[in-house]
Amino acid sequence: MSIFGYDFMMRALVGALIIGVAAPSVGVFLVQKRMALIGDGIGHVALTGVAVGFLMGTSPVWTAVVVTIIGAVAIELIRERGKASGDIALALLFYGGIAGGVVLIGMSAGKSNANLMSYLFGSLVTTSPEDLRTIALLGALVTVLMVVLRPWLFAVSQDEEYAKVSGVPVRALNMLLAVTTAVTVTVAMRAVGLLLISALLVVPVATMQQFARGFTVTMFGAMGLGVLAAGSGVVVAGVGDLPPGAMIVLMALGLFVLVAVVTGVVKLVRRGLRRKRPRPAGPSVPEPLDCTLDKAA
Repeated sequence: MSIFGYDFMMRALVGALIIGVAAPSVGVFLVQKRMALIGDGIGHVALTGVAVGFLMGTSPVWTAVVVTIIGAVAIELIRERGKASGDIALALLFYGGIAGGVVLIGMSAGKSNANLMSYLFGSLVTTSPEDLRTIALLGALVTVLMVVLRPWLFAVSQDEEYAKVSGVPVRALNMLLAVTTAVTVTVAMRAVGLLLISALLVVPVATMQQFARGFTVTMFGAMGLGVLAAGSGVVVAGVGDLPPGAMIVLMALGLFVLVAVVTGVVKLVRRGLRRKRPRPAGPSVPEPLDCTLDKAA
């Protein structure tokens, strides 16, 4: 019997494919803004949201969504107002998020480490129908927003000052990108976990940047690679009884290495062909005639 004859494996595959599309659609703008590590920072804040859900006895996914959105907006305001540099702002997000999560989880009664580990490293095979509906709704919303607003988000990611002068609502778009990043991290925590989510945001984009020309090609190509990594990761994990979240990340990294090797070989071959190619012969120049001076009589 195929592994996808089980309902939980089908839910895992569908959820992974949705996240494989949504995460790179957001990550391409984060890479352009040189904020690739913000996924890790928001992931730490999401830990606090999960702990709030445990403490209140409600769904950790929705409490994590609320807490990460608040954290993402706060970090964007800190960055925008220049109160701290980008790396310091991310450090605040890292430390505050994980410290708050640990304290709140310690306060929640009856929650084992196994529950927490499923959010830290992902637990696709335990995805419930309700979880899948949440992933589908939020993932589709994020993807549609990123695709529709692509030209304006690209302008803001490239040069905020020029975009502002051109009349683009820079602040609103930055806030939107922060919120969609928070939502993507929260949704993806069921697939790859809070500690690995940055890989799915960044690695497919970095893979496409090795050979793609143009932002649009990079964006949609990264989304395709995200789907490929997510789908193949779930299949390999199902066949080998391995953790799906980690396998998805390893597949994405494997694609990066494969593309790096292939592009490197292609460059070497092209360089070698250029060296061997004979140079076109120029117009022939007659050799100067030897001449002698007659001796004066």
